[in-house]
Amino acid sequence: MLTSPLLRRRFNPDSCKPLTLVIHMAIVSTASVLSPAYAQAQSSMAVQTYDIPAGPLSSAINRFAQQAGVAIIVPSNTLQDLTTPGLHGTYSEQGGFEALLRGTGFTAVNTPNGYRLDPLPVAGALELGATEVSANQLGTITEGTGSYTPGSIATATRMVLTPRETPQSISVVTRQAMDDFGLNSIDDVMRHTPGITVATYDSDRTSYYSRGFAIKNFQYDGIPILQDAQYSAGHTLTDTAIYDRVEVIKGATGLLTGAGGPGGTINMVRKKPTREFKAHVDLGAGSWDNYRSEIDVSGPLTESGNVRGRAVAAYQDKHSFMDHYSRDSEVYYGILEIDLTPDTLLTLGADYQDNNPKGSSWSGSASLFNSAGERISTPRSFNNGTKWSSWKQYTRTVFSTLEHNFENGWVVKGQYNHQINGYNAPLGALLDPDVTTGLAPILARKYTGEYVSDSGDLFATGPFSLLGREHELVIGASVAKSHWTGKDYTNAKMVDNAYDYYNWKGDALEPDWGAVTSYNDETTRQTGTYMTGRFSLTDDLTLLLGTRVADYTLTGTSQAKDTGKVLPYAGVIYDLTENISAYASYTEIFLPQSYYRDRDNKMLEPDEGTNYELGLKGEFYDGRLNSSLAYFEVHQDNRPEADTSYNGNPTNPDIEYAYKGIKATTKGYEAEISGELLPGWQLQAGYTHKVSRDQSGKKVSTWEPEDQINLYTSYKLTGDLDKLTLGGGVRWQSTGWQVLTNWNKGGTQEKFSQDPYWLVDLMARYQISKNLSATVNLNNVFDKSYYTNIGFYNSSYYGDPRNVMVSTRWDF
Repeated sequence: MLTSPLLRRRFNPDSCKPLTLVIHMAIVSTASVLSPAYAQAQSSMAVQTYDIPAGPLSSAINRFAQQAGVAIIVPSNTLQDLTTPGLHGTYSEQGGFEALLRGTGFTAVNTPNGYRLDPLPVAGALELGATEVSANQLGTITEGTGSYTPGSIATATRMVLTPRETPQSISVVTRQAMDDFGLNSIDDVMRHTPGITVATYDSDRTSYYSRGFAIKNFQYDGIPILQDAQYSAGHTLTDTAIYDRVEVIKGATGLLTGAGGPGGTINMVRKKPTREFKAHVDLGAGSWDNYRSEIDVSGPLTESGNVRGRAVAAYQDKHSFMDHYSRDSEVYYGILEIDLTPDTLLTLGADYQDNNPKGSSWSGSASLFNSAGERISTPRSFNNGTKWSSWKQYTRTVFSTLEHNFENGWVVKGQYNHQINGYNAPLGALLDPDVTTGLAPILARKYTGEYVSDSGDLFATGPFSLLGREHELVIGASVAKSHWTGKDYTNAKMVDNAYDYYNWKGDALEPDWGAVTSYNDETTRQTGTYMTGRFSLTDDLTLLLGTRVADYTLTGTSQAKDTGKVLPYAGVIYDLTENISAYASYTEIFLPQSYYRDRDNKMLEPDEGTNYELGLKGEFYDGRLNSSLAYFEVHQDNRPEADTSYNGNPTNPDIEYAYKGIKATTKGYEAEISGELLPGWQLQAGYTHKVSRDQSGKKVSTWEPEDQINLYTSYKLTGDLDKLTLGGGVRWQSTGWQVLTNWNKGGTQEKFSQDPYWLVDLMARYQISKNLSATVNLNNVFDKSYYTNIGFYNSSYYGDPRNVMVSTRWDF
């Protein structure tokens, strides 16, 4: 299998680390070792024994699909008044559907994406909209659908709703989109997502912005992580090999998040085990010695199929367009689903990721000024970091869920997530060069630490009747705790600390770090209870009302507290036509301040955000195409901003650098479309316009562009070329700018602007055989030179130049 000189070199056992070698050996041996066992298990799943009681047909169909482990497309509202005597005995999948549907006028049709419930042929019958029944209360699995749009989601309210039924702007990057465009990291996914700006601080740290605000909220399977998700926690380096999709809710999300920022929430939904054996191996190679291998195996572990498992492993060894920088990453993931009873599902899982960079840049990649305050420029390849500089990060997670379905349609689900995020960062980077000699000193510091986070959530959801109509309710509670311990070494002893800035190769001796100069020990706790109701006021009008009562405390080296915080949620949806709805919503969020102090050395009041939104949503072709158009306003109180008038001449000995709390408002509109335009033609596109201002009318968040366009599409050719899929995408953004304080020139203010620019990506995939395919991704086709950040400690950071990745995939 590994016959080419390139692969022989990269897979030399003598040069591989043990974990790396395990992955590559597993790739070679998977087919021969695992396929027969899983195939034998699969062959024994032709029939199962069912004991589904009499009752509403919709609930019975749902339970049967969940127990059989299949998806079922159900015409909306059609089964509302139908009942069934139940299902008792041993049936195949098709036989069970036939028994349940006998006499109803419907039949179950088996399709490549699961079963579809169709009306029996009747003259003049109409084809109705469809929704998909799904287990786990997380929404529809996108893997295997070939779609760029989701069927249903649950991130906004805990209710499993279609995008059209959700009165908030939500963008979803599906598994198919990630596979088509080689989106192997969350950074890649966010660059692909409409309306999101990715700011790169340095080689290993990024932050995401939405609607003028940083996204500080991360979730895994809908469970919030209670820690600083930016900088050194490792979330932005997460590999996507273990995820089915990534959901991004725009605006305030306090109902389920509790404390956080008003920009939005990123929810990463993990892959789930399959009822049938499936596996694939993916090998890729690309620009700058970028090599990647991935293996994914899933299927039943018992003859009855009541225990299912999945294992994923990925390894990437990636160099860079930047001088003397590289990073290797290892990812492992395992999950089990166990049917304790036909109505009770237990899920257990764990994941593991290591990110090991070498030659990390720090606070950008190049200085903007020399020692005299004059602007300087460097090539894209310039890296201010030393060769020993490294921001290593790791993640360890274990999680579990227990879900029970009751006969009356109610579901109770408990979730628990334990995660460790650690970092070990000896860092060294050149400072501004001397205007005369061109020599620059190295700033060297070391940071080590670890976050240990525990999050739990318990909720019940289901239908209830009131005033002759059926409604839905969610009642839940959550608890979270995060403990951060860290050590800082800021008194490093450098030897001969002067280096030629303009001929820098990264060569420097690592310093003596000395003793610890400061310790961090902080514990954050958050509890909350929440309730959401979805009320069917008329056939066309739906009202969503909810609230969360949150308690937040931070103790230790930093302190903050806000208890009894009430966060309301409201949304209304009116169906204008069979396919189009109008909606409006109101959401809130808050975040107690723990770092920003004013000139009197007092902590700023809690940061509070409110999101107003109204718009239109469309659902077409039975949910295969979704669209939205929204106007939004985000209001923020107590936004931290540097107190420049004080910082230029500090007068309080207890506070050298002060902040002030300001009001900020973002107003804008956005449009998005995702899904299937025509058979074989997938599209995800969006346009966003926004302007952020403070209370005086001055623009803020100016580096985040006011206008953005994202468009990615693919088309599977037909006829003699039906083995070929072609695709591409464009990203455009308007001018972004920053006003920087030039401390080397007496604190003068200078404006840096980046002109509007386009980025173009292309992809092509050829299905060589039934099992083997090859994909080529060409990114930044026209090699556009652009910045992904300007101003972070008066530095700059370039975006990736043109690059290519070629990968092959074997499906078993």
